[in-house]
Amino acid sequence: MNLYISNLSYNISDDDLRQLFADYGEITSAKVIMDRETGRSRGFGFVELSDDELAKKAIEELNQASYDGKVINITEARPREDRGGDRGGRFNNNRGGGSFGSNRGGGYGSNRGGGYGSNREGGRY
Repeated sequence: MNLYISNLSYNISDDDLRQLFADYGEITSAKVIMDRETGRSRGFGFVELSDDELAKKAIEELNQASYDGKVINITEARPREDRGGDRGGRFNNNRGGGSFGSNRGGGYGSNRGGGYGSNREGGRY
């Protein structure tokens, strides 16, 4: 069973998570999630235990426990949702109006009327 542990102290490492759950059976994996840009812990992690019954016991005994000065939360991890490949906010997406290189609106170099450089009536060139 995969467990989600939140509200972790920023000082906690993967090894610390392993030690915390050592009494609850074989640990398949233990990972504190780190911020890509800063390299600092994001304050949550995952532990996968091979025995579901011992994992449930770990949730019962460790959820809301104080660990490294913080009260941690432990739940069964939910499967990761597909967030899709396109999250917007990039150049040349086909949304919005008037930005350089888009296919909507009347901005510079567009193919829809009125803007500087358009080939329709009302344009300058």
